Amino acid sequence: MALTDAKIRAAKATDGKNKKLYDAKGLFLLVTPAGGKLWRLKYRFEGKEKLMAIGKYPDTPLASKGKVKGAREKRDEARQLLASGLDPIEVKKQEAAEKKQAEKNSFEIVAREWHKKNYKDWNKKYADQLLRRLEKDIFPEIGSKPIGDIKPQEVLNALRVIEKRGAVETAHRIKQSMGAIFRYAVATGRADRDPTPDLRGALSKKKVKHHAAILEPEKLGALLRAIDSYDGTYVVKHALKLAPLVFVRPGELHRMEWSEVDLENSQWNIPAEKMKMKEPHIVPLSKQAVSILREVEKLTGKYQYVFPSHRSAKRPMSDGALSAALSRMDFKSDIVTPHGFRATARTMIGEGIPELDGSGKPVKGEDGEIKRIIFPVEYIEQQLAHIVKDPLGRAYNRTQHLEGRRKMMQVWADYLDRLQ
Repeated sequence: MALTDAKIRAAKATDGKNKKLYDAKGLFLLVTPAGGKLWRLKYRFEGKEKLMAIGKYPDTPLASKGKVKGAREKRDEARQLLASGLDPIEVKKQEAAEKKQAEKNSFEIVAREWHKKNYKDWNKKYADQLLRRLEKDIFPEIGSKPIGDIKPQEVLNALRVIEKRGAVETAHRIKQSMGAIFRYAVATGRADRDPTPDLRGALSKKKVKHHAAILEPEKLGALLRAIDSYDGTYVVKHALKLAPLVFVRPGELHRMEWSEVDLENSQWNIPAEKMKMKEPHIVPLSKQAVSILREVEKLTGKYQYVFPSHRSAKRPMSDGALSAALSRMDFKSDIVTPHGFRATARTMIGEGIPELDGSGKPVKGEDGEIKRIIFPVEYIEQQLAHIVKDPLGRAYNRTQHLEGRRKMMQVWADYLDRLQ
């Protein structure tokens, strides 16, 4: 007689022995003395009797309920496999192995592997921020999916979550990182292609945000005078004074170490791991820059960092210290930013540094035009630590044009003195 839910609920094993309640077509319920109720299917394959576990009651009910498959449906699926000449137990093992392999090749697993592999080559702050973004926005959407099965639409849906909250720039950056993850999966044999190129134009256009910078000589002179009169901390003031003279990114200035500074040879040697492009960089130091550093050395020379945090000398100054100081002097972020000193130097040197007379006024030629000192664009770009290539397409090394750059830095520093 076929089983019913009432019979199953009432069933108990007696005398400390397992009890079998049969349904039909080889399906039965094994009731154990401990109270367990386990579905089993008995069948024959290639002349051998086999026993297949297909679930536990009540997690697997007798009949299907909604999306939950019942024992009878699972039995029927197994019998269909038998009719096709397949052993249900072996099929089940194969499916379990494929699922386990898919889990090993999930987007999250591959992404974390890629992140770990590249971590040592990245700035720690960037690396940690990238992983947090993946964990927050991408892994919940497609993290569990086999990376080789992910379609372009699924990638776009995940990116749309970021885009919809207004973080368009972040969505584009995460798309780039996802592209790198997919390419890593292709290289390691876990995917056939990178689907992100198919999304070209699908996301909203990102707004180009330029770092605010002062490009007028009069306003630049006013800023330099304000920095010279700044009444904040000694370390922050001198970092601000040095910033316009070295063209480096704020993070590189914040993390400047005394071991990198060669005052005798007027040079700052930044190691590759601190640079955005992961190439070592040389910053020639003007006389003014050396003077500033000698002053700072009196206070912080015994520490690791040239500009240590006011909270702990073992840490560099905070990333927001210079911005906060500029804001305090009424130079808000829409007027100038620490990063903007790079744009100031690039633009004004690129246009030619005006020759000034003893009173600080521009010198004019016979044609009435201001005389300007012009430096090759390669000097400027290389000093900004951009990748610069020669006519043959080879990247210049860090010592290329060093003497020319040294002269440029000194002329620029002298010009700033006159403006101030």
